[in-house]
Amino acid sequence: MESVKLSPRLETIADMVPSEARLADVGTDHALVPIRLILDGRIPSAIASDIRPGPLQRARSNASEYGAENIRFVLCDGLSGIAPDEADAIVIAGMGGETIASILNAAAWARDGKSLILQPMSRPEVLRRELARQGIRIMEERLLEERGKIYTVIGARGGEPLDLSEAEYYTGPYALLSQQPLFPRLTERLIDKFRAALEGLSRSGEREGSGRRERLRTVYGELLRMRGQLSEMSGF
Repeated sequence: MESVKLSPRLETIADMVPSEARLADVGTDHALVPIRLILDGRIPSAIASDIRPGPLQRARSNASEYGAENIRFVLCDGLSGIAPDEADAIVIAGMGGETIASILNAAAWARDGKSLILQPMSRPEVLRRELARQGIRIMEERLLEERGKIYTVIGARGGEPLDLSEAEYYTGPYALLSQQPLFPRLTERLIDKFRAALEGLSRSGEREGSGRRERLRTVYGELLRMRGQLSEMSGF
């Protein structure tokens, strides 16, 4: 049987899972990532968990259809049904940044030498801020585009957090991402977003000096400086 085909988002996630790791795929849905990695011989075993019975049954059916063995299926909330010694790498993908952060916060053992591959569908800035608060260091970030939207996949593990600026909570670490082709486009989209937010506050008559306005201005200014640095790097 031919290898499991993955979307660009899932392909990036799968590529960031360390070889020979015992994988826990939280919120597995169709379990395509662990199935692909098992069939390709990249990992020896996996745990596929989900909080809902329906997706977990789909995952079981897919594994059976593809003939993928050594996958254990667990119905649980987050990492609550997985023991610390059962996984070396943890994928948490396809959820909002707040949800991913809360799953990690509820399982302190996930910060103890585990490879974390995290893919927030929204609010990545919340996740990055929480990773720093929980003592988790971002080791790698990769950007990808799927259906016109730019996503990030974060590789992290427990350790001294990176010192991020306010804008970098939204863009990701500049030093890790500035060479990636999608980073300038991501920065431009965020500039447009923050410009629109500031213009909206001006129209609403919100008073000068308000905390929200000042935070928006700080991030907007940092984004403009990033754009300038990117322009210098590209020679324009």
